[in-house]
Amino acid sequence: MRFVIQRVTHAEVEVEQTIIGKIKKGFLVFIGISQEDTNEIADKMIYKLINMRIFEDENGKTNLALKDVSGELLLISQFTLYADCKKGNRPSFTKAGNPTLAEELYEYIISECKKQIPIVETGSFGANMKISLLNDGPFTVILDSNEIC
Repeated sequence: MRFVIQRVTHAEVEVEQTIIGKIKKGFLVFIGISQEDTNEIADKMIYKLINMRIFEDENGKTNLALKDVSGELLLISQFTLYADCKKGNRPSFTKAGNPTLAEELYEYIISECKKQIPIVETGSFGANMKISLLNDGPFTVILDSNEIC
């Protein structure tokens, strides 16, 4: 499982010219799911995400987590995080989880995040989405379950 986390001042997702998710200060998270991923792996990734201290405290140090700043989440499923670009110029996506598994885990991640964070917005699984954001920092962190689990 891979999370690309962007600390944002605001972000939104649009499908077919309609905004379906919108947040203020918080994290825009692109979520890639592989065939080997499980709820247990998702739980570890969610824990890291929710507790990641990358917001500035009163001294300008990145010491605060999402909860500490009343941050919001925008969760976007993105199978292209498992692109394999080793051969040729056209990426292969065979390492991405099959759509049924990926959607189940994506929905699981959403439901678990909602238990801890009051405002959780989402994209639409499998849809063509347009994402707008203002990255704060810029600050982008990549979590890979192979490195933290």
